[in-house]
Order: sequence, then C-alpha cells, then structure tokens
Amino acid sequence: MERIPTGIPGLDKLIQGGFIPGSVIMITGSTGTGKTIFGCQFLWAGLQKGEPGIYLTLEEPPEDIKQDAQQFGWDFSKYEKKGIFKLVYMDPVRLGSATVDIANLVRRFKAKRLVIDSISLIGLAIKDPSLIRRRIYNLISALKKTGCTTLLISEIPEGSDALSKYGVEEYVVDGVIVMKYWEIASENFGSIEIRKMRKTAHLKGHYPTFLGKSGLK
Repeated sequence: MERIPTGIPGLDKLIQGGFIPGSVIMITGSTGTGKTIFGCQFLWAGLQKGEPGIYLTLEEPPEDIKQDAQQFGWDFSKYEKKGIFKLVYMDPVRLGSATVDIANLVRRFKAKRLVIDSISLIGLAIKDPSLIRRRIYNLISALKKTGCTTLLISEIPEGSDALSKYGVEEYVVDGVIVMKYWEIASENFGSIEIRKMRKTAHLKGHYPTFLGKSGLK
C-alpha cells in the first residue's frame, strides 16, 4: 500500500512507512508536547517533494508560525512565493460552519497535505456538545473526500486520560498519535504513542522524542 512519509525521523518505521494517502490523523497532547512542530515538519517534508500544502491556524498568527519554523531551517515563505504553500488564519468561531470552504480551498489549491491547528477551538462559539460533535464529524468526513492527507491537532488538558477534547474525534479519524511530556528524576523528555492507525500494523507503546536543530525525531 502506498504511504505518505511523515517527515519525522524514526516514526515511519512504527507505522509501516507512513500515513495512508487521503487519511485524517489526529495529533493530540497537552501544551508544549511538540504538536505544532510535528505539523510544520509534516508539511515541510511534503514541500521537499513538490507536494502543495496548507497550514490552517486558528490560534497563532501566521507570521509567528513562520518565525518559529525558521529556527529549524524551514523557510515556508520561499514556498509561498512558489505557490505551493499557503498559511491561512481562520477565526475559530467560523471553523464549525466552514467545512465546505475548507474542502474547496484544499481542492482549488490541489493540496496533498493539510494541517488544522487546533480543532479543539471549534467549541468557542458552540455550546451544545451534540452540535460540536456533529460539526467535527462533518468536517472530517468532508476532508476525507478531498483525498488530501490531513493532520488535525487537538489539545487535551495536562494529566488528562482523554484522547480529545470532545470525545468524538478519535472515533472518526483514521489515526491517533498521542504526544506527551515527561519529567522523571529532574530529566525532561517527550514521547509518542500510536493509539490508532487504520489499515496499519503499528507498533505499541511509548517511544521517546527528541527536539533538535532539524526538528523532531
């Protein structure tokens, strides 16, 4: 089966070579675990192969994301000028009702890779839990139909055993990768756990992550 390389050294070996094309993967974890870096690194890997990518941010200003990426040598502005990368800010209040707009943007841009950061903000303007779940389901279903491989970044509270904020995302997506931050005996490090990956014989357990000059590995 064809696979999309994640761009994270060492990770592809755990998931039979990468993500399945057109799949929707949730990258979840608490603050500071490296989720945004993961998303940027995934898009950067695609750009090196000439694959158009979109980063849809609902929180951080686009310029801040580009500046943060620069410290790893990822010059997204260069690819914006080439017309194969787009960094878009969307008011999180709009996310729940912008499913068609997002899907159309992906198709028009012929994007191969998409990152939405963070889907957890969809609840800012919607108080009804059932409506939130329905909007998330509709968004994920629409993204799958585009054929674009998508990462949905999700925030969970520190110390929580939950996989997502609304308790529905993990059931609808094709894969779930949990990122954690550990502090043991005054040592700090991160880890990745592949909780779910459809059509993939993935490895179980926690695998340490390291952040260096070229990103996550």
